[in-house]
Amino acid sequence: QLQLVESGGGLVEPGGSLRLSCAASGSTFRTSNIGWFRQAPGKEREGISCISSEGMTNYADSVRGRFTISKSNAKNTVYLQMHSLKPEDTADYYCARVSGNKYSCSREYQDSWGQGTQVTVSS
Repeated sequence: QLQLVESGGGLVEPGGSLRLSCAASGSTFRTSNIGWFRQAPGKEREGISCISSEGMTNYADSVRGRFTISKSNAKNTVYLQMHSLKPEDTADYYCARVSGNKYSCSREYQDSWGQGTQVTVSS
């Protein structure tokens, strides 16, 4: 079983940056594909990025070029570095295990939601 805990959210001005962390516990982290999702008020949760167990990445069009996903197997942590933040990036951000194989991840939820971290982009 994989347990995930997000952190790093906060209030940032438009154009600013934040780095989110998704800390994992459990023996399956190194063989798991992990994704980041977000849910804005009144909208459905959407998958925005994922990283396969071998480090291959995938991004939604809405964040490609601004967000970077990475992982540290030594720290059992997946990161989401966010640059050039826009007000429309305001949402609750979650990590979870996603489907795929070790060389290709899908931004589709599989299991193990974290509790989320809130990101607000506002001046």
